[in-house]
Amino acid sequence: MTTVLASLLLVLTCWLGVGIAPAHAYDNPDLLPDHPTPVIDLAKILTDGQRTSLEDNLNRFEADTGWKLRVLTQYDRTPGQAVKSFWELDERSLLLVADERGGNLLNFNVGDALFALMPRTYWVELQTRFGNQYYVRDHGQDAAIVDALAVVETCLQQGGCQVVPGLPQEQWLLTLSTSVLGGLVAGFAAYPRKEGRKVEWAWVLLLSPLWLILFGALGLGPIVTRTSDLLPVARNSLAFLGAALGAYLIAGATVGKPRAQDSD
Repeated sequence: MTTVLASLLLVLTCWLGVGIAPAHAYDNPDLLPDHPTPVIDLAKILTDGQRTSLEDNLNRFEADTGWKLRVLTQYDRTPGQAVKSFWELDERSLLLVADERGGNLLNFNVGDALFALMPRTYWVELQTRFGNQYYVRDHGQDAAIVDALAVVETCLQQGGCQVVPGLPQEQWLLTLSTSVLGGLVAGFAAYPRKEGRKVEWAWVLLLSPLWLILFGALGLGPIVTRTSDLLPVARNSLAFLGAALGAYLIAGATVGKPRAQDSD
């Protein structure tokens, strides 16, 4: 009986699978243009002026550097794998595919030679920074494409990048919060546990791996690797020192107060 039910379920599943059309578009090489171009805008994201400007920029960049950057926008129609032969994509090629159906607008098909200059983590960060729904909502799909390509061009011109240049506001706020947290840890650790001491250096050193990671690796590291601007470094340093002082004073008013009363 179980075998019969399993067979019927398998037949029903196969029948339903044949009857339902796939949600994604099928490959259609007929959608390819009849003339050479580095941009195929099937989703009509770019205006005519933007497309022409982007085409000129990508052609000029390829002529100057040898790196081949290509853009394909799609929604319900796609040429599929036919673009690979149309553009003769190789290890020195980057294909940016803009398709909002995947949640993130941007997808990258990266040649092996580009991975030698920018690691996989770089492309993940590039996708999440410029292709997320908030960036697209605030700047538009066209700006997301143009801005992402501009960053790639900058990195290729300077011989590669380990991280995506630039410090977005939300990323700086994250580093600021970790700097404050590191200061709180250091401040509480510095409060003396014994009479006659001003700073408990032993505890500061004992907890140094924690507050150094919070302040140094997570608070300053993302800044100095992405921008040469010293202002966010100064802000995070002041936030660390302020949080440390505040934690030190709070410890004195809470932990230190009962101790002072006992000594009286």
